[in-house]
Amino acid sequence: MSTVQSTQWMKYFGDIYGREKSPVLGSFAVKEIEDTAREVMKDHLPAYMYTFGSAGTCSTDAENRRAFNRWKIVPAMLRDCTNRSVETTIFGQKFNAPLFIAPIGVQGILHADGELATARAAAACGIPYIMSSASSRSIEDVAKANGPNGQRWYQLYWPRTDEITISLLNRAKAAGFSALVITLDTMLLGWRPHDLDTAYIPFFYGVGIQVGLSDPVFMKQHGYEPVHETTKFPFKPEEIRDAALKEGDANAKKAMKLGKEWLGQTNSGSFRSWEDLQFIKDHWDGPIILKGIQRTSDAEKAIDMGIHGIIVSNHGGRQVDGAIGSLDALAKIMRSQKIIQAQAKGDLTVLFDSGIRTGSDVIKAMAMGAQGVLIARPYMYGLATAGQAGVEQILMQTVTDMHITMGLCGYSDVNDLIGKRDELLELVDD
Repeated sequence: MSTVQSTQWMKYFGDIYGREKSPVLGSFAVKEIEDTAREVMKDHLPAYMYTFGSAGTCSTDAENRRAFNRWKIVPAMLRDCTNRSVETTIFGQKFNAPLFIAPIGVQGILHADGELATARAAAACGIPYIMSSASSRSIEDVAKANGPNGQRWYQLYWPRTDEITISLLNRAKAAGFSALVITLDTMLLGWRPHDLDTAYIPFFYGVGIQVGLSDPVFMKQHGYEPVHETTKFPFKPEEIRDAALKEGDANAKKAMKLGKEWLGQTNSGSFRSWEDLQFIKDHWDGPIILKGIQRTSDAEKAIDMGIHGIIVSNHGGRQVDGAIGSLDALAKIMRSQKIIQAQAKGDLTVLFDSGIRTGSDVIKAMAMGAQGVLIARPYMYGLATAGQAGVEQILMQTVTDMHITMGLCGYSDVNDLIGKRDELLELVDD
């Protein structure tokens, strides 16, 4: 019988039972955490819906969860899983766990500290942070909050002009972002009735454009000096609009003007082609990951283009209504022998996003073939409710849940889960 070794995850688990106070989010149940976040944001419901809503009828978001519910875990018994490791290596870098903070923009509409709180939480928990181009803080400010030891990647909403693209890539590299994630599924915003009903778009009011406002190339094009600003919370677009249109406030008018210009850069409606990726390869020194892959043919094309990794994602259902669940897309993609072989040789890294809520979800995605998993909405629930501490709880409970459940399923090393669909999962019809 093995001697139990302590890990930060099992210490966290043990400390929960010995605590004197309730968890900072009031519960460890994700649904209750979601309900609490909605209650906290009840006076700013459009901001809540902007972050947590989806495209069209929200059917793709629902399908993401149905896909996880269809795939069931089949545990194995009498395996020595006394000591377990969830450490993994991706692109030659060691990570404490295969969990990544997904890139989500305009976090400043949910909490006064915005992305800075999330970046600090990521560093505190030892979880890598992927920064969104639509952040409400600058690249440099987020990097500072993430700290010298924080592991961070930069997500690019590909600007329309090459000069601005190059500037962002150079700034990200200088700020210690080691990998580049290019989002492919948001060349323009999806059809989101909840935002359309309230005409809610923070960018038009200068929020979520802080990467642009701090960019010397973008700002020079419009006759301004770059600024690293902190957005106001709560975000009240009607006050900015009234100040600009009715009162003629110069700062409000400037914010609205630059907001439209920046959105015209990053979500312009100008679609890119596979051939355009060469431009990014020529100007980025490091791993390049394509986010938004759903088709096997696109995943195989990424290999042909010499791309380092893909993120199988449907943007949490926020872009295309009526699409398949992202886990089902991963299942199809990981049937490709070309992809399996490229992954085995280290030529392609496969990551997963869309629908992750629990440690069991992480295990299912990895058994399906993912080497790492992005978590999104749950940490935003935590941010809205309790700032940095709320994000930390989500990260810690998700990895701890995975650490425990992995052992209960008969696995002691998280890397042994990868691609074990046929032995660990069973598809059950709805």
